[in-house]
Amino acid sequence: MAVTVHVTSVIQSAVNGQREFTADGGTVEELIDNIESSYPGFARNVVDEAGELRRFVNIYLNDEDVRYLGGKQTALKDGDTVSFLPALAGGR
Repeated sequence: MAVTVHVTSVIQSAVNGQREFTADGGTVEELIDNIESSYPGFARNVVDEAGELRRFVNIYLNDEDVRYLGGKQTALKDGDTVSFLPALAGGR
C-alpha cells in the first residue's frame, strides 16, 4: 500500500531532509519497517528499544491518532497519509 508520509524537521535528517515522501506498508508497523529499510536510523526516532511506539511521538493516520485506532497494527490503504510528529517541549 503506497501512503504519503509527512515528518517534522526533527525527523527530516533521518530521511535525507525530506518533509514528505511515499512509502509502502499494510500496517503502521510495516510502514515503519519499510521506511527503516530505505532510511536506516528512522525507526529509532519513532519506536523504542522494545519496538513499541515512543511515548512522545504522535503518529497520525489521516488526522487520527493511531494510538486510538490500532497502534502499530493500524491498517493502511493506498492514498492514506501518515504523519510522524514528535512532541516538543521547552520554554520557561
